[in-house]
Amino acid sequence: MKNMLVVIPGIVAMILSGGTLAGPREDLLAQYAAAARTTSFSAARGQTLHTQSFSGGKPDTPSCTTCHGKDTRGAGQTLAGKTIEPVAVSVTPTRYTDPAKVEKWFKRNCTEVLGRECTPHEKGDWLTFVIGQ
Repeated sequence: MKNMLVVIPGIVAMILSGGTLAGPREDLLAQYAAAARTTSFSAARGQTLHTQSFSGGKPDTPSCTTCHGKDTRGAGQTLAGKTIEPVAVSVTPTRYTDPAKVEKWFKRNCTEVLGRECTPHEKGDWLTFVIGQ
C-alpha cells in the first residue's frame, strides 16, 4: 500500500501534464504555437482563412474553398477533377496525423492560394478550425 501512495502521484502528474499523452495533431499545434510565440489559436480566424479570397496566389485558386468547398464536412475537388477527402476531422479522422504530409500540403496549398507559405499562426488557426469541425 505504501508503494502505491508513491506511484499514484507520479501517474496523476503524467496524466495532467498531457505531454506524454498528446497525439500528432496536438504535437503539431504545439510546434506552431512555439514558432508563432502564442499560447492559443482561433478557430474563427481559421474559418476566415479558409473562406477568404486572396489575390497573391494563382488566379484560379483564390481561396481554400475553391478546391475544398465551403462545407468542411463535404468532399472537395481539385481543378483537374480529382476528389479530395473532407478536411473536417469529424468526417476524416485520420487527417492531420502525419506531420510531414500536413507540412507538404500546407506548403503547396498556401503557396497556391496566398502566394506565400502560411505562417505558423495561420497554420495553427486553420488546423484548430478543421479539428473542431
